[in-house]
Amino acid sequence: MRLDRELHRVSEQDAPASVDSEDEIPADHPRYTDLVTRYRIEQGIERGITHLQGMHAEGRASAFDYLLGEQTIPSADTATRVAAAELLRADHPVVSVNGNVAALVPAETVELAETVGAAIEVNLFHRSEERIQRIVAHLEDHGATEVLGLEGNARIPGLSHDRARVDREGIYKADVVVVPLEDGDRAQALRSMDKREIVIDLNPLSRSPRAAHVPIVDNVVRAIPNLTEHAKDLAGTDDRRLSALIDEFDPQQVLDQAERAIRDGVDREET
Repeated sequence: MRLDRELHRVSEQDAPASVDSEDEIPADHPRYTDLVTRYRIEQGIERGITHLQGMHAEGRASAFDYLLGEQTIPSADTATRVAAAELLRADHPVVSVNGNVAALVPAETVELAETVGAAIEVNLFHRSEERIQRIVAHLEDHGATEVLGLEGNARIPGLSHDRARVDREGIYKADVVVVPLEDGDRAQALRSMDKREIVIDLNPLSRSPRAAHVPIVDNVVRAIPNLTEHAKDLAGTDDRRLSALIDEFDPQQVLDQAERAIRDGVDREET
């Protein structure tokens, strides 16, 4: 099967020996982005930002990204533009951040939130006050002026684990939530609260993108900056045109196109 062959190729990729700094990763390496991503996750674990389970999640994502050609496919770009429209039209948008997101795209997440006027909230499955404080400090080091999540003074109905704990002025109050690297049960629970959801997930068969109003099947390291660029491009667009863009969007079509790209293959430079 093609999937088996490609996953085997991922495991065979030559990589440099362990490095002490991201700058040591050669920019001309064919798997540069993937190596940087892995390095940042490792650093996140060492700094107490990312949970060890985040490394496993990143491994799965890396395999799907390789099958997508490690690029933003057209359907993902379309979804990202619609997501930007959702955020610009929202009254109270919130960007949810977990340990992997904090490790991979901290400055990019801050820029997105500033561009669309969204709040940032830390929300964790493996929750501890110390870890939340570390993530908040990490985001502040990358330009955030206010990060929610420490309060945990409200709950998402229907969840028994710590991801149910949210800030009353953040995710609980939000009308649109960006949930990168999401888990399916919270994605469905947020939808049950009538929130508009933007999910970034490289697996189009996952429960999370299938629960989303706008599923973006892309790597978060590309999707977040791309979302910001689309938001900047759409800034100043009136609500009527934003609503038309949103209403014409078909999430199932995006998921189908992404699955087809994974199964049939996409054009990519051979490495």
